[in-house]
Amino acid sequence: MTTLRILVVDDHEIVRLGVKSLLQSRPGWTVCGETGDGREAIAMAKQLQPDVIIMDITMPELNGLEATRQIREAAPGAEVLVLTVHASEHLAEAALTAGVRGYIMKIDSGKELIDAVQAVAQHKPFLSAQIADRALNSLFKSGLKGRRVPTSGGLTEREREVLQLLAEGKTNTEVASLLDISQKTAETHRANIMRKLQLGSFGELVRYAIRNRLVEP
Repeated sequence: MTTLRILVVDDHEIVRLGVKSLLQSRPGWTVCGETGDGREAIAMAKQLQPDVIIMDITMPELNGLEATRQIREAAPGAEVLVLTVHASEHLAEAALTAGVRGYIMKIDSGKELIDAVQAVAQHKPFLSAQIADRALNSLFKSGLKGRRVPTSGGLTEREREVLQLLAEGKTNTEVASLLDISQKTAETHRANIMRKLQLGSFGELVRYAIRNRLVEP
């Protein structure tokens, strides 16, 4: 029997424990690693080369969407399944754009997680019924023309990382230390973010990050 290797990424330990217990009850499935840190998830994905990564969206310092973008480069053979509390069709679209294969709700995980993992492991898409219904309703109401997926205004990968850290209240000095860059570079990234997103104040930056689920309100 071929072993299915799964990496679990969620910043709540109790969620990871529950997910691990459910997954490892399946013959041939093994949780090869776990972490509550998006940045560590990238390194673990590269090192462990799992078949499936179960990913939360809202995590400190590096959110699940940005982690997914980088994992798609570090471990292109791994499929990402989002497991989240956010029942938003727009966020689901942003996740799919980032490269996830499936998107399910934590409230439904007891009945959908196994099916979702099986689907994405076979490189098939899987959407929670709740999300699929909302996406269809939104499509029927607005039509394809003019629909917009949440965007980061043309930000680079590094600028998206800086944006989240700033929105979490990190200073330029702290950002520089966390990302191993100079303070001047951190300040330049901040200025570019404000310009590209057309933000006039730090308060607007925080509101943008909350609206796009980069940080918790």
